[in-house]
Amino acid sequence: QIQLVEFGGGLVQAGDSLRLSCAASTRTFSQYVMGWFRQAPGKEREYVAVISWNSGTKYYSDSIQGRGTISRDNDKNMVYLEMNSLKPEDTAVYYCAAASGSIGLRPNDYDYWGQGTQVTVSS
Repeated sequence: QIQLVEFGGGLVQAGDSLRLSCAASTRTFSQYVMGWFRQAPGKEREYVAVISWNSGTKYYSDSIQGRGTISRDNDKNMVYLEMNSLKPEDTAVYYCAAASGSIGLRPNDYDYWGQGTQVTVSS
């Protein structure tokens, strides 16, 4: 079992940067694939970025490619998502997720979810 808590969301202006953090409560954090997903009102949950257990593999969605960086610190049980040049269309609830299997890009590939943190980008 793993518990995830996201923080760092908020209201920002277009063009700003934001760093989301996710704290995991587990002794085996390094065994999990970690991902960031987001869900905007009326839309399905979509992947933003995922990272393998040793940070050796990272994937970014087209929507964040070139503007986002996912990273993790296995010693601190933390995963981060840094986003730059934020746009109003980045407005969503952002979720941290953990997968005990192989790296995947679909929400169904992930076993554990945080409660989400709201990011609102004003134009």
